[in-house]
Amino acid sequence: MQRGILFPGQGAQFEGMGRDWADAFPVAKATFAEADDVLGFSLTEKIWSSGDDVNRTDVAQPGIYTVGVAIVRVLRERGLDTKAAPMTAGLSLGEYTALWCAGGIDFADGLRLVRLRGEAMQDASEQIPSGMLSLMGADEEQAIKIAAVGSAHGICAVANLNAPGQIILSGEHAALEAAAAAAPEHGVRRTRPLVVAGGFHSECMRPAADRLKAALAEVDIRTPEIAFVSNVTGGPTADPSTIRDQLAQQVCAPVRWEQSMRWALAQGIHSFLEPGPGEVLAGIMRKIDPEADVASAATPQKLED
Repeated sequence: MQRGILFPGQGAQFEGMGRDWADAFPVAKATFAEADDVLGFSLTEKIWSSGDDVNRTDVAQPGIYTVGVAIVRVLRERGLDTKAAPMTAGLSLGEYTALWCAGGIDFADGLRLVRLRGEAMQDASEQIPSGMLSLMGADEEQAIKIAAVGSAHGICAVANLNAPGQIILSGEHAALEAAAAAAPEHGVRRTRPLVVAGGFHSECMRPAADRLKAALAEVDIRTPEIAFVSNVTGGPTADPSTIRDQLAQQVCAPVRWEQSMRWALAQGIHSFLEPGPGEVLAGIMRKIDPEADVASAATPQKLED
């Protein structure tokens, strides 16, 4: 049975992530050493030491990416043929790990991109005070109407369409406050502000998208060897120039994760593997299709199980 391969995005990070893999497998340890060398500083020190560094956008993004690559390299050594996988996708940041897994980008190039992406998004967050708001139990139509109310007070947009009842808005603080106040009028009784640096996947991130677009123009992106599903469209993209454009668009565009997963399910893919810190995507999939199977490779122990 071949599984689709899914990679988590920002929010999956935690202090010490990946260290158990580095301790257990030489190829994982070498991957972290390679990341430190490429970046010119000790990423491992920042994600493995105590403190809040791991939660900084400019650290979490390269950290999560590197953990995903390290785990896949271990799995490949143990017989996983990623070229035989029916598809791969990643949630927001995870899209870069998915592109690497599909053979569309080199590890070092992807790592430099996600480091820049994290820095650019951190900078954009500091330029425009902004955040994200979860609409508990909302559907897309409700979310669009609530976002429209918020837009009268500043930038406000639908940012994540993750699963039924799991939709997130993004924007400036005043706009999100107005959206939260209006939510009950549109049938959404509960909202929850997210603990994030800024308004990801909205126009608040336009400066970051522009920086990323310039960097992407200088990077070699190849045709993926397996189906690579885009956050922007919710379907597969194979053309390298289109992938490059969509990766830049993705910073301000909504993440169409539910649509991506429904595309996979419609192809008859009902089994998936989640190599990365945490098991966020398995939880989301349960809301999309409770019958789908998502195997976790979050820890070496999970691998043995």
